Amino acid sequence: MKQINEDLKQNNFKKAYLLFGEERYLRLQYRKRLEQALCTEGDTMNVHFYQGKDIPLGEIVDLAETLPFLSERRVIFISDSGLFKSGGDVLADYLTGTPCETTCFVFTETDVDKRSRLYKAVNSMGYAADFSIQDERTLKLWVLGALKKENKNISEKTLELFLSKTGTYMSNIQSELEKLLCYCMDRNVITDADVEATCSTQISTQIFDMINALGTGNQRQALDLYYDLLAQKEPPGRIMFQIGRMCNQLLLAKDMSARGYSTKDIAEKMGLPPFIATKYIKQSAPFKSSVLKNAIAKCVELETAFKSGELAPLLSVEILIMNLFSQ
Repeated sequence: MKQINEDLKQNNFKKAYLLFGEERYLRLQYRKRLEQALCTEGDTMNVHFYQGKDIPLGEIVDLAETLPFLSERRVIFISDSGLFKSGGDVLADYLTGTPCETTCFVFTETDVDKRSRLYKAVNSMGYAADFSIQDERTLKLWVLGALKKENKNISEKTLELFLSKTGTYMSNIQSELEKLLCYCMDRNVITDADVEATCSTQISTQIFDMINALGTGNQRQALDLYYDLLAQKEPPGRIMFQIGRMCNQLLLAKDMSARGYSTKDIAEKMGLPPFIATKYIKQSAPFKSSVLKNAIAKCVELETAFKSGELAPLLSVEILIMNLFSQ
């Protein structure tokens, strides 16, 4: 990201950029900034957009070789093509040959294979930026910066409550922050009550609360949370998958914690912000590893049952909740 910021500042651009990674919000923000800097508004002659798989690579190469019309450069945007995992050799050959000096490529992808020829080509003659999920400190500073612009204050505790509900994807944080600001329009201080009143809880957080309820023997609360998810149109199959995934994450956190890993190391290995990893470590503590392993096995067993038609999906999850941590 620093390199792109520097290029934008100096108005000195490379011939190819690859924006990739899980953090879609940042990918799109930087793509927009590059588009504004590289392209003249309203120029349909020299700006081209391609999206999805099976895009016409021959046509793209022909365009890339065509000099721009009354413009400094021709810019080709390619999104979600999958070419950085397979099928990108045509463009790799073009970029590693003698590409037209007046053509610029901007690729936007979620997943890439860094061993692919196209990735190596772009990284060699341009710049590849990895937009991974941001860490806790970065997310907090980002939210605090947005609140400061609106003359709003928030405590550390309330900010952590907000992030625990929104999750770590910046697009969702942005959406929930807009709701929160509208709700608190006439007040300078944002409270826990404001967050609870306005922010939607992500499914992962509700699954977390569900497992916490089951861990304390409160099956009624767990079922209420399940029915709440159903009311939000969450499919039973997805809920079951998330329960199994959460149990697996708790097992991993417990195992690494027992082996002496620090919270920072656990967060890095699991691909989680430290404050989420801390929650997993704390929640996994009361459970025996054997209990979590048994819970994961039950998830697999019941998922197989409803996929094969032996049980209805709705009933499968109810049975899972009632028996998840039984010995």
